[in-house]
Amino acid sequence: MRITTRGKVAVSAMTDLALHQRMKPVSLTTISQRQGTSLSYLEQLFSALRRAGLVESTRGPGGGYTLARKPEQIAVAEIILAVENMEVDDYQPLTPPQVAQLKAMTGELWVSFNARVLDYLKSVSLRDLMTQAQAQGVVAAPEQSAAAPRKALGVVPVKRPLMSRLQIPNSVFALGSMPLAPRR
Repeated sequence: MRITTRGKVAVSAMTDLALHQRMKPVSLTTISQRQGTSLSYLEQLFSALRRAGLVESTRGPGGGYTLARKPEQIAVAEIILAVENMEVDDYQPLTPPQVAQLKAMTGELWVSFNARVLDYLKSVSLRDLMTQAQAQGVVAAPEQSAAAPRKALGVVPVKRPLMSRLQIPNSVFALGSMPLAPRR
């Protein structure tokens, strides 16, 4: 079984989604920023994940993606198979004529290896990855929205611009009118 970067990024993005969805959709833009992955790449992955029934999308302002099932009901194998364009049937044991065609005694070894990797990935849930991430100190931070809440009728002091506080000349004329600094 070959797991490409596509599968690894999908698992990371799904873990991010599971950690940050709090009864509301998470935008791919915020996942992209947190994961350092291109937005268009995530759009491709989440399109495949949506078709596989692993995520649901919400359009419009405040839209994004949510998990279609609980994290403990989504196996890592499902995520990888959804984006890698593989079928589970690819990893079934070979029949004796097929083994003979491989012309190698190790053919069954690799088929068995692939089946065990797939079984292991089926046993790991998204909830397991969330628990592991939280144990390593990855804390789900609250979503930063474009329209941050403001204080109602609160008085906010206006700070003077930094340039005026430092008394740095902003033109040649202002520089010429400044007193000379004493020499040491």
